[in-house]
Amino acid sequence: MTGCQGQRPSIDVPVSNWPGYEYMYLAHKLGLDRREGLELKPLQFPDPQTIVHAYLRGDVPLAQLTTVEAVDLCSRAPRRCPVIVLILDESRGGDQIAVARSIPTLAALKGEPVAVTFSTLGPYVLSRALDQVGLALSDVRLQNIPLAQMPDALRKGEVKAAVFFPPFSDYAARDGVSRPLFDSRAIPGEVFDVLAVDPQYLARHGDTITKLIRAWAAAHQAARQNPAKAIALAAQREQLSPEEYRQAEQGLVYFSLEQQGPMLQPGGPLARNLKAVQAVQERLKIMGSGAPVPTVTPRFVEAAR
Repeated sequence: MTGCQGQRPSIDVPVSNWPGYEYMYLAHKLGLDRREGLELKPLQFPDPQTIVHAYLRGDVPLAQLTTVEAVDLCSRAPRRCPVIVLILDESRGGDQIAVARSIPTLAALKGEPVAVTFSTLGPYVLSRALDQVGLALSDVRLQNIPLAQMPDALRKGEVKAAVFFPPFSDYAARDGVSRPLFDSRAIPGEVFDVLAVDPQYLARHGDTITKLIRAWAAAHQAARQNPAKAIALAAQREQLSPEEYRQAEQGLVYFSLEQQGPMLQPGGPLARNLKAVQAVQERLKIMGSGAPVPTVTPRFVEAAR
C-alpha cells in the first residue's frame, strides 16, 4: 500500500475468477472506492491458488480466499496467519463436482482420475462428497490440474470428474460432456469466502481496511439497485454470458454488514467453521497438527457500519 498526505491511500486487492470476488472489482469499476477516499487496485490472478502463493511470498498483504485456503495459509506461514475481517459469501451450490456422463454415481468414482486444484479446497470438497458414499480420497486417483484446464481434461476424457466452481464449471457445462453430481448445498455452513489480512499490515492500516469494506458494501448496494449493469460488468470480466453469471450467483449467499457482526464474533459461526475445517484438513493429512487458526474479528465490519 502506498499513500501520502493529500492523496487517497492505495491498496492492491487480488482478484480471481469467482462471482463472490467480483464486488471488489465492481467497487473500483464504479468509482465507489474513490467515494470512500480509497484507491482500490484490482490485481488479476488466474485462480485462488496463485493468490495463496502471492500471499506466502509477501507480494500481497490481503487475499480473497475460502476458509479452507485461509486455514492452509496458517499451516504454511504461522507467523503471518491472517485475520478474517469480512465474509465475502457462503457457497451453497457454487462449488461442485462434475462427472463424465459415463459416471452414474459418486460411488462409481472409485479408482477413477479426479481433477482437483493445487489448493486444498478441491480435496476438501471431494472428501466431503466421498464421505457420503463411504469412500475416502485414497479411493480415487487425484490429478492436480489448474482450474482453467479442467474443462478440457473432462472433454478429452483425461479425468472422470473435476472439482471446480464458476466460471470454470460453466465452461465445462457448455459442451454437455459432463454433469454436476455434487455441490456445496450438501455441506451448508462449510465453505465460506473471506477477506484475509496480514496481521502486521492490519495493525498499521486498519482505517484503510475499513474503507475497503465500505466500498465493498457499496458495490453490493449498487448491484441491487442496478443489477443489469453490475452483472454485465462482472460477466464480461469472467467471460460468461449475463445469464450464466446470474445462474452462478444463485449458488452464493451474501451477508450484510449488520448480519456479519454476530457471525464474526470470537467463538461465533465463522470461528467454529475455521476450527472444523482445520480438523478435517488434519484428518485428511493435508496439513500437520498444531498450526494456528485464523483470528476472526468483527471490529472492521462494525467500524464500516
